[in-house]
Amino acid sequence: MRDNPVKQTLNGGSNSLGTFIFEFNTTGIARIAAVAGAEFVVFDMEHTGWSVESIRTLIATTPEQTVPIVRVPSTEYHFIARTLDMGAMGVMVPMVETVEQAKLIVHSAKYPPAGRRGAAFGIAHDDYQGGNVQEKMVQSNTQQLLIAQIETATGVENVDSIAAVEGIDVLWIGHFDLSTSLGIPAQFDHPKFQAAIRRVLEASREHGKIGGFMADGIKNARSLLEQGFRMIAYGGDLWLYQQALSDGLAAVRNSTTGGDTT
Repeated sequence: MRDNPVKQTLNGGSNSLGTFIFEFNTTGIARIAAVAGAEFVVFDMEHTGWSVESIRTLIATTPEQTVPIVRVPSTEYHFIARTLDMGAMGVMVPMVETVEQAKLIVHSAKYPPAGRRGAAFGIAHDDYQGGNVQEKMVQSNTQQLLIAQIETATGVENVDSIAAVEGIDVLWIGHFDLSTSLGIPAQFDHPKFQAAIRRVLEASREHGKIGGFMADGIKNARSLLEQGFRMIAYGGDLWLYQQALSDGLAAVRNSTTGGDTT
């Protein structure tokens, strides 16, 4: 089974940069992201309506240099285990609010004795190869990346106990949902939101976890790294495409009306 370079990078103390895929369900999208330098891609099931069959194809066409991660819709065994069986090297779970949920994520993702994931080998997750089953189980348990999203006031309140769960690797802020839960939708500079961010980062540091966040631009990404987040998704496919197209069209229109021609 393959090593997980993103997990190794994070465990070594360095940062990892990737992106989200929400819209472009194509066999080329992860390859395009990889050529652009994305170390990981997060395929979203929570907001896209994509089926497991769609996700399976997206994972299968992700090149080896880029780590495929799937954001599942909810904290349920059949989403987490099946996603990993399809070959995902990481799972992101939304709306994690309690230590019980965090433990369910771990139990659903890891083979015994660390969890209760059902065993099947010689399939997608181990590249259809034979080999020592016990070694595969240990490798999977070691290399998979488990990401708990902290995106509610309750999640922030319980973040210390969530962070203490062995097997959870990353605490990822869902910024829109968190700000909404705090009663300040999209007010990311609000003191309540900033206090929640600090509390999550403090829990991450105390329990040896990684802080994760989706940046909406270069300035935001740099600021997040300075704050202590070490796993950053640089935007999502639809917004990146829209922004690049908008900038390009605006520049062309400007040039035809006597503006800057560069």
